Amino acid sequence: MGTGIHHITLITRKVQANVDFYVGFLGLRLVKQTGGYEDATQLHLFYGDGAASPGSLITFLVWEDGARGRVGHGQPSEISLAIEPSSIGFWLTRALSHHVEISGPVDEMGEPTLRLKDPDGVIVKLVGVSGFAAPEIWEGSGVPAEHAIRRIRGATIMSEVPELTESFVTRHFGYQPMQSTEFIRRLVSDSGDIIDIRDAKGFWTSAPGTGTIDHIAFRARDTDEVERVHGELASSNSTITNVHDRKYFYSLYVREPGGTLFELATDGPGMAIDEPVETMGTQLFVPPERADKIDELLTMLPQFSWPGEERVIYRDLPFVHRFYTPGNADGSVIVLLHGSGGNETSLLPFAAKAAPHATLLALRGRATDEGTPRWFRRLSASKFDQADIRSEAEALAAFIEDAVDAYRIDPEKLVFLGHSNGANMIAATMLLHPHLIRRAVLLRPAMVLEQPPAADLSDVEALLVAGNVDVFSNFGPDLAGLLRHAGANVDARTIPSGHAFEAADVEIVRDWLAARG
Repeated sequence: MGTGIHHITLITRKVQANVDFYVGFLGLRLVKQTGGYEDATQLHLFYGDGAASPGSLITFLVWEDGARGRVGHGQPSEISLAIEPSSIGFWLTRALSHHVEISGPVDEMGEPTLRLKDPDGVIVKLVGVSGFAAPEIWEGSGVPAEHAIRRIRGATIMSEVPELTESFVTRHFGYQPMQSTEFIRRLVSDSGDIIDIRDAKGFWTSAPGTGTIDHIAFRARDTDEVERVHGELASSNSTITNVHDRKYFYSLYVREPGGTLFELATDGPGMAIDEPVETMGTQLFVPPERADKIDELLTMLPQFSWPGEERVIYRDLPFVHRFYTPGNADGSVIVLLHGSGGNETSLLPFAAKAAPHATLLALRGRATDEGTPRWFRRLSASKFDQADIRSEAEALAAFIEDAVDAYRIDPEKLVFLGHSNGANMIAATMLLHPHLIRRAVLLRPAMVLEQPPAADLSDVEALLVAGNVDVFSNFGPDLAGLLRHAGANVDARTIPSGHAFEAADVEIVRDWLAARG
């Protein structure tokens, strides 16, 4: 043992800003894109040197627009990357020119250190330290080779039991005490990277979420070493999780006595096992059991552009939203409103099948019910908060007006598609704010307004698709009849289905959209 850090994994809230910082600013190479093994709908990005060398890898779980975490004891609080001491001036100038928040240089345990904050607020230290070999450079890096990041220097752990954390790291992962200050115990590996253990007695506990460091992975030579440590940990009653084959490495997870999550990962097979080194990081890979769903996952996972490429500049609007842009977009835009228990990704695969050339703008409802997004409060299975419906409809109307302007959307090519609770929200908004939504596809809709207003919907075309065994189809007034009475051109259909949408819905929606250009 004693070979040091394999990778460090963090959680980001915005994939585009993350790529811009770690590739565009730091000059690291994006060496792998995967759908997560625990959740294939979660994007996982790996950055490193040109060869994706263990010890250079910084990885991110992408929780797009996810809840922010809290740094505290029981987790790492900052990471550090090694640069040549003579490169401190270069990085100070580069940070200022790229408008990256920076402080320093300061001396930390005899090493000149710059402190940066990444877009999620994570502290990333650039530490001037000699003795590390030059990294494998890649031609896409915007950083001169002599100033390039060498490798991971280390990480800082917050612990309420620093003595026990130190003992755990030295016993199982081969680190040795190096030096200490009043509040920090520094450990060093044979490869020269460090773990700083900060005494966090009396500090608040950590909370997982975006802007936090999920775990530190240490290096193992092979699977035999992982299994040996696995046995040691089992015999000492450590809180081990299962051993995993992650395709690119074999690993186990364990929490040290202070609560920080550690991983032990093999150097091999490595990131180049399924794509050439020359093109690493340019395509998505998913767990084998989800390979048949890769087209759906490509639609659901957040898109990003490489530094310097054209990208969607997201605006600060009332609802969390996500764009999906196909490679051959035709200028049409479909706004998607999910059903109860869904989120902004739920309807993306459906809409991409029904309208493969449309840009998709998917929204997330702001109300919650048992922790899942909704569009308005539900008081019972068939009774809804009328004030909340009107308030959220007003917010949705404001979003539509602002989005059309901010994203330069052609209103003549705008369609709204909702399922269940989302379809109900669209119908309510049409009645409360007429002339705003003029084309709508409503899957398994119902009328949720108890006193729908009189409205002029003569400029509306609507497709309503009901399920003949939908248990939620019989409450409220007849929505199709109400819309027709208001002047809308309504195509109402019933298919053999329950409340969930089916393959038959895709065909109906595809044909209806195609007939309208």
